[in-house]
Amino acid sequence: MSKSVSQEKAKTMLAELRQSIDNIDAALIYMLSERFSCTKKVGYLKAKANFPATDLSREEAQISRLRELALASKLDPIFAEKFLRFIIKEVIQNHEQIAKSENIGKS
Repeated sequence: MSKSVSQEKAKTMLAELRQSIDNIDAALIYMLSERFSCTKKVGYLKAKANFPATDLSREEAQISRLRELALASKLDPIFAEKFLRFIIKEVIQNHEQIAKSENIGKS
């Protein structure tokens, strides 16, 4: 991309690229919302079955799977792992809160 581009053309291209980025960001938010809706159901199921909030073998399998997907899609696997670990941390906190709320009043 050594050819120079006029500023007007660059502005148009930037606007188009930014619109695509905005669309992708919106899709990510909706996908995260759907994911957390599912993990919330998992949290209630775990609480009712008296399972721990954390499942280390599942977490490691997911991280391994995501790293492979990242490599296949030419995304930095270290970034992908950090991203998933961030999500997992949030999910575990949610599961712990659910377990706490489900066990209130149970003796």
